[in-house]
Amino acid sequence: MATPSDRAPFKRRSLFKAAGLGAAGAAGLPVIAACSDIESNNGSTQATTGYDFLPTHEEWPLPVEPDLVGEPPHHPSGFTSYPEPVQAITDLPSGSGTYELTVPCWGPAPAKDDPYFSAVYEAWGGTKLELRQGDGMTYGDTAVQWVKADEYGHGIQLFNYMTGSFSNFQETVVNSFYDLTDIVRGDISERWPLLAAIPSEAWGYAVWQKDPDDPETAGIYAIPMNYSGGQGNGILARVDLLEAEGLAMPTTVEEFLEVARAWSDDAAGRWATTGLDWFIGQWFGLGGTDGWNWDPDQKKMVNNIERPEFTELMEFRRTLWDEKLIHPDAPTGTLDAAAMQEAGQVMFTQDNLVRWNDFNLKVKRGEVEGRVAPLPPLAAKGRTPTVAMASGSGGWTFLNKSLSREQVEEILDIANWCASPYGTKEYELLNYGVEGEHFELGSDGTPVYTTLGSEVVQGPVHYKALACQVQTFLTGDPDMVAERFAYDASIQEYRMENPFEGVRIEPPAEAKAAGSTLWDQQQDIAYGRAELSSIPDMVETYMNNGGEAARQYYTDAYKALHGE
Repeated sequence: MATPSDRAPFKRRSLFKAAGLGAAGAAGLPVIAACSDIESNNGSTQATTGYDFLPTHEEWPLPVEPDLVGEPPHHPSGFTSYPEPVQAITDLPSGSGTYELTVPCWGPAPAKDDPYFSAVYEAWGGTKLELRQGDGMTYGDTAVQWVKADEYGHGIQLFNYMTGSFSNFQETVVNSFYDLTDIVRGDISERWPLLAAIPSEAWGYAVWQKDPDDPETAGIYAIPMNYSGGQGNGILARVDLLEAEGLAMPTTVEEFLEVARAWSDDAAGRWATTGLDWFIGQWFGLGGTDGWNWDPDQKKMVNNIERPEFTELMEFRRTLWDEKLIHPDAPTGTLDAAAMQEAGQVMFTQDNLVRWNDFNLKVKRGEVEGRVAPLPPLAAKGRTPTVAMASGSGGWTFLNKSLSREQVEEILDIANWCASPYGTKEYELLNYGVEGEHFELGSDGTPVYTTLGSEVVQGPVHYKALACQVQTFLTGDPDMVAERFAYDASIQEYRMENPFEGVRIEPPAEAKAAGSTLWDQQQDIAYGRAELSSIPDMVETYMNNGGEAARQYYTDAYKALHGE
């Protein structure tokens, strides 16, 4: 896979002008007036850097320096001790509006009269921002209907992965949400010093344009919810169970299979895993954006499914199934892998690495027994491992375009408050709640959630994700911070470069549909419903039903970015 060379950031017009992308090129959107709605299923491709209307970045001095200094965003710094928090905002705005924000919620929604909410309202100046919580399991699909019907209140939070539910998310953004550009462009540090200190890259990910052939139609349509990098997901292993069986942590794909065979006992209700699918492509050197990579030898865009390593991946997945190393109900997608790992029924789970911290905190609280840790980067057949890392925003807070400028500014006052980083009183209240109610200080001085705090503050998504913090750190249990910091350092040498860094790509609807079918066919092979010999037919089906169009689409974007 080709890796980008060191280069100066491209200018605003160069991404599309260089390769002629636009209405007749990759994006296929019509040239329209700035005030018009757009409608197309042909996808969108646009830069996230190089814009001259972003908020002017102004450093905001951190109240305390971290204990462990990394190289963010892929190797964030960390705190192994809890600092005495300081007030970030001393000139507090006064707000009197009442607004409703739609957010996803996994599990029971916290009571709206909990002290947490009244304390937050008072702390940020009086504005009420009430939550409308939707089922997180179906949120992406139902959000499409809410937005179409304009039934999401004054704002809605959408995580990046949820946007695929929209037939064309760029259209949705510019047609439905408030264009913040005139409010936040330039120097905003006097009123919103913390929003001004958010990385410019985060604001760049909040830019969409109406006409992809004309960057002058670009604007800022959202508040970035976060900005981070590094490895977000991994394979967590029950280290204590490995040690009890005299098994070593795998360091290669072949060793993983050996451990899986040694541990699994289908008759006894013990399996290596409940499913390994979306994460493990990198074990076989498969990466790219939506499976597309530039092959420098062939000088063309190649999809992972066209490479021999893909067949190796499918052979591996089929082996897990055929040898009963995977739970028999894995194809249903309904298993609670985390609970089964806690119960000792499965050894490995693919998960967000946040659960590494969560599991070990449960152990410290005496709720479960054991210890988990992520597998190191693995590779098959003696290859050098690769680790997919990405920097960017994990989601956005969008505001309803029916709001007045004054209402938007009042909500931005809240966002500025929420951008306060670790080490501030604002962050403490936002992320831990009211001391004595939602958290207590542990023996090491670190906040520890009470039962109420776990239910109301720690678990649900709400104001913690309203806006990106000035800087994101590793925080919490000191032991876990140190372990995660060391792990992040250990994987940097294996980082797989993103060939589309600095570009946000939404593929055409045809390619999305073909990709969905392709995934279903992969699952059929992995779970014994189809044979490995059907892979060539699967590839042909994909290419004939959107794959070749996607190849040209990604080729145009890549050439515009790299000049190949």
